[in-house]
Amino acid sequence: MEGLLLEVLTMMGDTLLHVVPITLVLALVFTVLGHYWACNPGEPWWRKTDVITDVCYWFFVPLFARVLRIGLLVVGASVLFDVKGPDALIAFYDNGHGPLTRLPLAVQGVLFIVVADFLLYWNHRLFHGGAFWKYHAIHHSPEEVDWISAARFHPVNLVVGTIAVDVILLMAGISPNVMIWVGPLTTFHSAFVHANLNWTLGPLRYVIATPVFHRWHHTPTSVGGNTNFAGSFPLWDVMFGTFRMPAGELPQAYGVDDDPVPADFGGQLVHPFLR
Repeated sequence: MEGLLLEVLTMMGDTLLHVVPITLVLALVFTVLGHYWACNPGEPWWRKTDVITDVCYWFFVPLFARVLRIGLLVVGASVLFDVKGPDALIAFYDNGHGPLTRLPLAVQGVLFIVVADFLLYWNHRLFHGGAFWKYHAIHHSPEEVDWISAARFHPVNLVVGTIAVDVILLMAGISPNVMIWVGPLTTFHSAFVHANLNWTLGPLRYVIATPVFHRWHHTPTSVGGNTNFAGSFPLWDVMFGTFRMPAGELPQAYGVDDDPVPADFGGQLVHPFLR
């Protein structure tokens, strides 16, 4: 038991060692870019009224996601593939399992990104309705959206969304090694699409998700909050009729237009269970 606890603590420390420098770089990059190309001029991100809540999520989510992802992979490997014992589990986690692991790592990475984005498009639409919305409303609660808003996800949203998709694809045979570069790439792009930037990238707006594309998604539902569900590739929204980027117009107001969400981190964690 002590050995397992030590492994978890070591993993958490290693995660924080990666998160801190990435956070500092993102803060610098988007502070400079937002100064010159702000979509919604106003106070800088560090003066957001709920910036402390976003900071809590920014460091909580990577720790929570990594521990749970590895735990689910270990359980899945044991149950589905009868992989047991420390050495066998380490080999599984290092190399993956099945025919997909024989593909070049770059091909596996591209396959992971494309398939994950397609699955998350539909998962995202699922969270915009019924009983799931109360969890996803946490992500839509900021009325000032910026790069640091990217991590504001309720744990239930993470488990049923990103973590579940990651585990499914890794259990399908894609090597966990792809996460070494896919992880930082998706972190940067998620911060990018939430950044306070007026970038549309012209004709590329149909190819890659941009800040303006995703900021329309963060507007109230009555304005455009039920559009632009794709995380990386707007092609899914074009194909399924949920694409929205009005020519010459920028989104102005953000947040939810139903029950108000508490502003503090702890309040947001319990809020969906009280509704």
